[in-house]
Amino acid sequence: MSYSVGQVAGFAGVTVRTLHHYDEIGLLRPGARSAAGHRRYDDADLDRLQRILFYRELGFPLEEVAVLLDDPDIDPQAHLRRQHQLLSDRIERLRKMAAAVEQAMEARKMGINLTPEEKFEVFGDFDPDEHHEEVEQRWGNTEAYKESQRRAASYTKEDWKRIQEEADDLSNRFVALMGAGTPPTSEAAMDLAEEHRQGIGRNHYECGYEMHACLGRMYVSDHRFTENIDKAGPGLAVYLRDAILANAERHGQEASDGS
Repeated sequence: MSYSVGQVAGFAGVTVRTLHHYDEIGLLRPGARSAAGHRRYDDADLDRLQRILFYRELGFPLEEVAVLLDDPDIDPQAHLRRQHQLLSDRIERLRKMAAAVEQAMEARKMGINLTPEEKFEVFGDFDPDEHHEEVEQRWGNTEAYKESQRRAASYTKEDWKRIQEEADDLSNRFVALMGAGTPPTSEAAMDLAEEHRQGIGRNHYECGYEMHACLGRMYVSDHRFTENIDKAGPGLAVYLRDAILANAERHGQEASDGS
C-alpha cells in the first residue's frame, strides 16, 4: 500500500510543501515514485514521519531530528520510549499548571486570596522571562541558545530544583577551597571548574573550553553575574573565573582575553 503526498499531508496534518521540504533535505524521502514521477509513501515512511513530528512537537530542530533518526544505534522502539518519556514529563508539567489555574479559579470564585507563594509555587524559583530580551539579543542566533531553549522546554520543576541543588553544591565546594586558601590554579580548583563546565553541558548546552572561558570572564565583567555568584561567598566570581581559565589552559585552550 502506498500513498500520495496529498494523502500523507492529510493524514499527518501538515502541508504538501512541508513534505516536499523534508524530501529535499533528506529527512523523509518517499519509498517510491509513480510512473509519472510523483512521490509515493509506504507504511515505513509514515512511521518515520510520525517520529519526526513527535520530535518537532517537542522542540527539536530538524537537523537534530535527522541525526537522531539516522543513528544506527537507536532503534525505532528506543525512539518511541524516549519520546514517550519526554511527552510524559511535559504532560505532568502541564497537569500541574492546569491544577494551579483551577485552584486560582476556585479561589477567585470563593473570594479567597491566594498567597504569592501559592500563586507561583508551580514554577519553583525559576523565572523563565528574567533578562529574556537581552539574552535573545546577545545569544539568540547561537546553537547553544537554541539547545538551551529546547532542553528548558522539557524540564519540570523537579528538574530545575535538581539543577539548582547541583549548582549550590558546586558553589559551596568552591567557597570551601577559597576558605582553605587553595589557589584557583590548583588541581582541586581546576577539577571543580571542569565539573562546572560539564554541568552546563549536561543541563543546558554543549560548552567547550573556549566558551567556558568566555563565561568565566563574563562572571566578573558583568556586575549582575558577579553580585549573584558572590552571594555564596565574597570573591567567588573572580575565583571561579580564574579556575575556569586555568582549566581551559590545562586542556590546551586559549583562555586569554587579549588584555
